[in-house]
Amino acid sequence: MSEIALLNVGEISGVFGIKGWVKIYSLTEPRENILNYSPWILKKDNETTQVNVLSGQRQGKTVVACLETFTDRDIAASYSGWEIFINKSQLPETIEGEYYWADLVGLKVETETGVALGIVDYLLETGANDVLVVKDNETERLIPFLQERIVKNINLESKLMIVDWDPDF
Repeated sequence: MSEIALLNVGEISGVFGIKGWVKIYSLTEPRENILNYSPWILKKDNETTQVNVLSGQRQGKTVVACLETFTDRDIAASYSGWEIFINKSQLPETIEGEYYWADLVGLKVETETGVALGIVDYLLETGANDVLVVKDNETERLIPFLQERIVKNINLESKLMIVDWDPDF
C-alpha cells in the first residue's frame, strides 16, 4: 500500500480483558468512529500488518476493539504501541467546502496579496473554532480556520490556501 494514501487514526494503547481485546487511543472525532474503518494497517518500526475489526465500543474515555487474529491477552499485549492507519479511500467523500484535517496539513498558505506565510503544520481544536498552525523558517502563526471570513480559498490540487491575514501577526 502507498504511504501517501495512509492516514494515522490512532494507536493500540493496551489490552482490555483476557480475550484479546485492545484499548485504542483514537484520533477520530468522535473517538469511536475509528471502529467504522476496517481493515486497519498496524505499524511499528519497520513492521506492518493488516487486521480486520470484528467489533468494538466506547469504554469510558477510551475505545476498545476486538480484532481478527487477536485471540488472547498475550497476542493483544504484543501490539501495544502499534500505530493504526487506514487507507484514505476508506473515508467518506466530503461535500464542497468541507475538508479533512489531513487534506489541509502541508498546504502552502499565502495572503490575498501573495505574501507567503508558511505551510500548515497541524491543526488545533479549540472550543470556538479550529486553528491552523502555520510555520515557516522563522515564525509560527496561529490562524483561525474560519472559512469565508479568514480562509478565502483552498485549492487542494495546487496545495494552496489563501487567507485574509496580516503577515506581521
